[in-house]
Amino acid sequence: MKHVLTELIEHRSLSKDTARQVLIDLASGKYNPSQTASFMTVYMMRGITIDELQGFRDAMLELCIPVRIDAPVMDVCGTGGDSKNTFNISTLSSFVVAAAGQPVAKHGNYGVSSVSGSSNVLEYFGYQFTNDVDELKRSIDRANICFMHAPLFHPAMKNVAPIRRELGVKTFFNMLGPMVNPAFPTRQLVGVFNLELARQYGYLYQQTNKDYVILHSLDGYDEVSLTSAFKYFYNGGEVLAHPHDLQLPKLTASQLQGGNTVEDSAKIFMTILEGKGTAAQNAVVIANAGMALYCGHQKEGLDAALAKAKEALESGRALMSFKKLIDKK
Repeated sequence: MKHVLTELIEHRSLSKDTARQVLIDLASGKYNPSQTASFMTVYMMRGITIDELQGFRDAMLELCIPVRIDAPVMDVCGTGGDSKNTFNISTLSSFVVAAAGQPVAKHGNYGVSSVSGSSNVLEYFGYQFTNDVDELKRSIDRANICFMHAPLFHPAMKNVAPIRRELGVKTFFNMLGPMVNPAFPTRQLVGVFNLELARQYGYLYQQTNKDYVILHSLDGYDEVSLTSAFKYFYNGGEVLAHPHDLQLPKLTASQLQGGNTVEDSAKIFMTILEGKGTAAQNAVVIANAGMALYCGHQKEGLDAALAKAKEALESGRALMSFKKLIDKK
C-alpha cells in the first residue's frame, strides 16, 4: 500500500488491473485502518479515472454475493454524497417504478453523508434485510420490488464500513454503489453528484448491454431536483433538459428537505406514498420515477413514462407495493 499511496500522492493514477487488486486486498483486510483511510482520502482530493473506477467496480462485483433474477430488473439509485439532505427521492421513485409494472431490484445502504439512506428508512418501517435469494425473488413476485442492503451482499467490505462511518463524508465507494448491484440489473437509473462522474458512468455504461439513464442536476443534486437544469446521459446520447421539458414546475431547495432525523425522513416518505405530499414533493418523485421508466422503454417516449409514474403514485399503487414489501402479504 505504501507504494500505491506514493503513486497517488505524486498525482499518478492506477491501471484498471492495479485498482482491481488494491480493492480486493483492501476488502481482505490486508491493509491497516490508517492505510485504508489514507487511500480513501486521496480520492476526496483528486478525481478518479475511468480505469480506476472500472477496476474498483470489477473487484466489487467479483467479491459480491450474486442474486440472479429472471425478470428484467431495474435499479433506481443515486451515488449520494451531494450533501443536499433531500428526502428519500430515489427510494420513493423505486416503489413508483415497481407499481408502474417495472420489476425493481433496489440496492441501498445506510446514509453516510446524509441523515437517512434507503436502508435507514426501510429499517425504520420494520423491513428485515436479507440476502436469501429465494426470499428476494418472492419479494419481486409479491411487490414487484426487492431490496438489497449492500453490506449483506458485499461482505468483503466489512473492513471498510467502520472507516467510512468514521469519516462521515462521501468516498469513492459512493461512486461505486450504483455500479455494483448484485442482481446485475439490465436497466438502470443512476443519479450522480457531479458532471464529470456522470460522463464517466456514461462511458462505462456504453460498454455494457444495459438500458441506462444517468442523471445530474447542474446545481449539484444526484437526481432530477427540478431546482435547475439537469443533464442526462442515455443509450441515445446526452441531453440538457429543464423542469419545463418534463412539464413540471421549477422548485426550490427548501421544498426538497428531508428533515433532521430518520423519523422525520420516514414521516415525509409515508406522507408522499399516502397521497398527502406537497405538489413539489410529488413532482420530484414523478420526475425521477418517470426518467427511470423511460430508461426501460425509450421507444415509448419520456411523456408516456412520466404519465405512468404520475398514475402509479396518485392511484395509491406505489403505496400498495411498499406495503407488500414490508408486510410480506
